[in-house]
Amino acid sequence: MKIPFNKPYLTGNEGAYVIDAVQSGKISGDGVFTKKCHAFFEDKYGFKKVLLTTSCTDALEMAAILIDIQPGDEVIIPSFTFVSTANAFVLRGAKIVFVDSCKDQPNMDADKIEALITSKTKAIVPVHYAGFACEMNKIMKIANKYNLFVIEDAAQAVDNYFEGKVLGSFGHMSAFSFHETKNVISGEGGMLVINDDQFIGRAEIIREKGTNRSAFFRGEIDKYGWVDMGSSFLPSDIIAAFLYAQLENLDIIQRKRKQIWKYYNDQLQTLADDGFFALPSLPAGSENNAHMYYMVCNSLAERTALTNHLKGMDIHAVFHYLPLHSSPYYGEKHDGRILSNCDFFSDRLLRLPFFFELSTEMQKQVVNGISSFYNAKLK
Repeated sequence: MKIPFNKPYLTGNEGAYVIDAVQSGKISGDGVFTKKCHAFFEDKYGFKKVLLTTSCTDALEMAAILIDIQPGDEVIIPSFTFVSTANAFVLRGAKIVFVDSCKDQPNMDADKIEALITSKTKAIVPVHYAGFACEMNKIMKIANKYNLFVIEDAAQAVDNYFEGKVLGSFGHMSAFSFHETKNVISGEGGMLVINDDQFIGRAEIIREKGTNRSAFFRGEIDKYGWVDMGSSFLPSDIIAAFLYAQLENLDIIQRKRKQIWKYYNDQLQTLADDGFFALPSLPAGSENNAHMYYMVCNSLAERTALTNHLKGMDIHAVFHYLPLHSSPYYGEKHDGRILSNCDFFSDRLLRLPFFFELSTEMQKQVVNGISSFYNAKLK
């Protein structure tokens, strides 16, 4: 049985809602389903203001504009992240300052942030890798001390919490992803969450190409014009219709994903206890939204061999990430600090197949594939 890394899950109403959106006569942005999605997140999680975007990348780019990133401003982010986290700020001229991962898990080490702050630092961008929470109380304390903005990259962290508070609600703003690999999806898609009132009005303008068209459509002004910089960040209502079908089933999706996560963790525990690899380390205070399941091999060579072994069994496992600080684009711009924990996870972390319709039989096949690899090493 061939087991892919990911398979998009359809709840059943996606097609019907897309047809509804088309037949409504308004399929551009901010239609009926966009408003339904906005209300869902604001009501369920208490976010002050949410705006759907065409991607999480777009949400981050909006945040960079909103905090007025200028050339020479410094932004602290983890090196162990997807390139979009950095790109959004690089596009505005920022200098990226990379912080290392924790020793026991890939999230940024909050204890290493303060030493990186200079008079040019403008923002901290924590990334909740695997949906696991960064130490947000500590990060916010540092940000408040130095009057810095915090933009949470919560691309993988939908429906997760840190010390009882939902992720995405700590920083001044946060960005979420609904890419097809995420817990709830719309193919491509994202969302900007705004927790600071000062950014709400301008966010609507930036999202609408720099115009105050949203206020016009609400009847607050009698005509609209170009009043600020911006771009076309809002998605079609067709995308929102697809997403809303997913959101209606969020609890079902999350319950199943947590079962899948637990099965992997239970079945691989013995091999981990024997020292063959390490399992995910849930940070203190963080809950688990079951975005992904990963294992940490003992070396790059071992991970490569295991990946190839699984591939030979028609099991697709993937690695994450190549360190941004040593990337072809940013390597020469990095200040030369060795980020050993980031390098450690980049060389050793392997993501296992994970999707809603992953059956127990499929998971047994994955676990057996991993077991057979390590049993062969014992012989």
